[in-house]
Amino acid sequence: MGDSVEDWDWSQWLPFPDPSDHGILRAPFGPGLYQLRNAKTGEYVVFGKGKNLAYRMTSLLPIPFGQGTRKNTRKRDYVLDNLINIKYRTVALKNTSKLKTLESELKNSQHYLFNS
Repeated sequence: MGDSVEDWDWSQWLPFPDPSDHGILRAPFGPGLYQLRNAKTGEYVVFGKGKNLAYRMTSLLPIPFGQGTRKNTRKRDYVLDNLINIKYRTVALKNTSKLKTLESELKNSQHYLFNS
């Protein structure tokens, strides 16, 4: 990984999939990081890490669309309510040893509407 968050090996920004349209989330099954932004407003929405990033990202949507145990209903509702404008990107990691450190760097790189 490079010195700057922008130098990391990010995927392209992709539209967040619509679960009601059987959308497909393209994210690592292993460890990694993600960022979401609202393409309409330009704001960064949320960031995070996961040991299984694909599964972790499914918790960004409220039940019955999402999975997992996120307790921030406001965040999940925001993503669903703005789904047409939400874009995401990911970085895959080889192991989990740097997840916490890199998530901290990601947090400090931008202002986000929601903390991880």
